[in-house]
Amino acid sequence: MPGEDHRIPLGQDLIWRIEAVAFAALFALLRALGVERASNFGGWLLRTLGPLVGTHKIVRRNLKIAFPDMPVAERDRLAVEQWDRTGRTFAELAVMDRLTPEGGRVEVVGIERLHAVRDSGKPVVLISGHLANFEVMAAVIMSAGVPCQVTYRAANNPYVDALIRQSRERYGIRLFAPKGDGTRELMAGMKRGDSIALLVDQKYNQGPEVRFFDEPVNASPGAARLALRFGTVMQPLSVVRLPGVRFRVTAHEPIAVPDTGDKTGDVLRGIQAANTFVEDRVREVPEDWFWVHKRWPDSVYQALGPLDA
Repeated sequence: MPGEDHRIPLGQDLIWRIEAVAFAALFALLRALGVERASNFGGWLLRTLGPLVGTHKIVRRNLKIAFPDMPVAERDRLAVEQWDRTGRTFAELAVMDRLTPEGGRVEVVGIERLHAVRDSGKPVVLISGHLANFEVMAAVIMSAGVPCQVTYRAANNPYVDALIRQSRERYGIRLFAPKGDGTRELMAGMKRGDSIALLVDQKYNQGPEVRFFDEPVNASPGAARLALRFGTVMQPLSVVRLPGVRFRVTAHEPIAVPDTGDKTGDVLRGIQAANTFVEDRVREVPEDWFWVHKRWPDSVYQALGPLDA
């Protein structure tokens, strides 16, 4: 909430409060609809509206960068389908406490890996990307009993941000570390034995360059750097959407960050391994990824050429 030391103009505060009331009403409606109808509504809404907005061009450009040899018609089909799945993901945030292993809608492959982390008392760096409903992976981590801090990007509206945090608390997330200024919390948490969960597939302009779909991207070094510092592994997770608003979460083979004494090179190799992991999952189910994000640098988009070729 806005603090007393940071006075917000009355007009801005009023707008934020009105937005929060609307957000809360939407959440209440979605929860009243139930899991399947809420998910279907979100999918229908963005499947209908998404292709009409300017962001649709970013989606199509991203798909051409990733799959240059794919027929245009197939890329266009994927562009519409990803809107459906993105809409479902946002609508499902309102009912996330019902999308847990205990609720019967989530199956977990490799749960023994998460139990081993829980029982060891030592931290790992859990990594993944914006795949399917990525909140489901956090729900699985909580269900497995792994003490974990989950990074998040705070909403601009502090009242809406509080509502989102409350929604996440319903399915077990208690430890939040804000992106950007949450490094201190992450470090302190890992010293206590808490694991951390990071999504590693977003653009990070200050980060080193790695390859993603055979093109350069700037990636955050945080996951590899923390794993190296604390002498632990990156534990990859993935989630795929199944029919009937169901999900499969997989805990994959851990990724060890090289420790050769060349810290810069070791971190770079770790970052590359993390991004390659995400790329492999996107290639398996491209509809499930968050294609609306401008992932590549401007130079890659400028060299792209016409979208219908």
